[in-house]
Amino acid sequence: MDSFINQALLFIGSSLILVPLFQRLGFGSVLGYLIAGILIGPQGIKLISDAESIMHFSELGVSLLLFMIGLEIQPRKLWSMRRHLIGLGGLQVLLTSVTFALVAMLFGLPTLMSLVIGFGLSLSSTAFAVQTLTEKKQFNTDFGRSSFAILLAQDLFAIPALAIIPAFNASTTSHGFSVLSSLMALGVIVLLVLASRFLIRPVFRLIAVTHSREVFTAAALFIVIGVAALMQSVGLSAALGTFLAGVLLADSEYRHELEANIEPFKSLLMGLFFIAVGMRVNLGMIAEQPLLIFSLMIGYLLIKSLIIYFIGRFLQLKHENSKMMALNIAQGGEFAFVIFAISARTLLIPTDVIDALTAVITLSMMLNPVLILVNEQLTRRKFGKAEKHYDEIKDETPQVIIAGFGRFGQIFSRILRAQNIPFVAIDHDAQQIELVRRFGSKVYYGDVSRADLLEAAGIGKAKYLVLAIDDVEASLRTAKIIREQFPHIKLFVRARNRGHAYDLMDLNIENIKREVLDSSINFVQDLLVEMGFPVAKAATIVEKFKQHDELMLKEQYKVRTDDKALVGLSAQSVAQLAQVLADESLQSYVDRDPQVNQ
Repeated sequence: MDSFINQALLFIGSSLILVPLFQRLGFGSVLGYLIAGILIGPQGIKLISDAESIMHFSELGVSLLLFMIGLEIQPRKLWSMRRHLIGLGGLQVLLTSVTFALVAMLFGLPTLMSLVIGFGLSLSSTAFAVQTLTEKKQFNTDFGRSSFAILLAQDLFAIPALAIIPAFNASTTSHGFSVLSSLMALGVIVLLVLASRFLIRPVFRLIAVTHSREVFTAAALFIVIGVAALMQSVGLSAALGTFLAGVLLADSEYRHELEANIEPFKSLLMGLFFIAVGMRVNLGMIAEQPLLIFSLMIGYLLIKSLIIYFIGRFLQLKHENSKMMALNIAQGGEFAFVIFAISARTLLIPTDVIDALTAVITLSMMLNPVLILVNEQLTRRKFGKAEKHYDEIKDETPQVIIAGFGRFGQIFSRILRAQNIPFVAIDHDAQQIELVRRFGSKVYYGDVSRADLLEAAGIGKAKYLVLAIDDVEASLRTAKIIREQFPHIKLFVRARNRGHAYDLMDLNIENIKREVLDSSINFVQDLLVEMGFPVAKAATIVEKFKQHDELMLKEQYKVRTDDKALVGLSAQSVAQLAQVLADESLQSYVDRDPQVNQ
């Protein structure tokens, strides 16, 4: 069964059977992949014997995951998350690494080896946790966002570790770093920076003109694989290179297109990666020392969960949010496998220790969804609440679809209803749905980013869609899906701030309204009138301000990736605004019309 076609059939076939089964049972897809790997691998029914080569190939999935994470690492987003990244993420990695390093030293392992093991065990599975949170519609909850902040911090710490760990080994075996290797590595990183600015973006511009999606996809894959190969050629981690490539393209106008084209390959290869992890589990070791391995796994989950829980409580997260965060990210992570694989290749950690650690992490991944499911059942039993299923939408023929039925979306519905304009309103917050239904509003419970739900809601017959979702990431994800799959629909989108507006403009959306702009301007007009400005004059001032601000939004969008140009344009904007409003001051009006205050 070792031919390529037979192996492909086994991977796909076992995934088709086990992944939907485990998802149906509530355990998530990752556990299905792991079980599939154990069953078909050399430790199971031995349908595939060469697990090592499969692991090497599937590590490309980790590289693609790092590239996708890099695409999300925009400076303004990192800055807005600084408290969670440093507080939650930094504390979690530090405390967990030190704790597990001390445990490793108690087992008699050397200090350097213990530190590497401690760091590897501190990492959680980004693919596992994010997929679980997404499948359960919990990504935008408080604990979901906090969990993602920790996962992102872990990934940021893991990137330099992938380069540093081999260097540690080099320093212990050859008494110093190779100057030539260091210079080559530095040169490759500089080359990546220059290439992303002066080569990759122009190439994408040329490809975009052809409107050929398959060529764009091929170019994206070529860049990821090429960067991985280049980094490996100078002795650096392929994952490090692809992460850097993603970061360098994070502010590119092609970021969303890259994400859309890479996502299917990333998901498939991450599935293959988890199958390969399952294939490498040493069932013989577990059978020989079951008490030791299972004790280590239980202790690992318990210690890690407690540390994450108490960090959450220390940073003032509620008990339930801290508990759910601990449950969702207590498992071991895919980067631990990569770090331990590098350590094994450089002889930093012995093979028998690697096998034990791999078994512990894999078993933690397998047990973690069970713990989450048990907690959900206990919570439902405690509060007596059944799981809320999405509403079924049938036979709707709206002119307008309102996505998000909070304060913003409800204003649209009230006016449309008063004008007898047919519309369908959808929201994903069950409590909000129950509240507005009590007041007679017709609104469906569902995930508006699902194409099948939009089709059922009548998007094929609708002309307009009001995207009133307050969560920035969910708004962008939904807008992108609608632009790609329903290009006929005209979007009216609520933007949280200027950064959100810029991202929407990247998707060529024209009708964008920043959520507090009009209300703030109207309130300023009331203040001006109260201060003595005539009503007409106050209205003129705020209208001129609004026109100027909309113009500057478009101008700043053009230079949003250039901090120096953006700061300069903002300073210029202040001067221009002062000039625009120079003839509108109260004093100048009084000078022209002395009767105004009499």
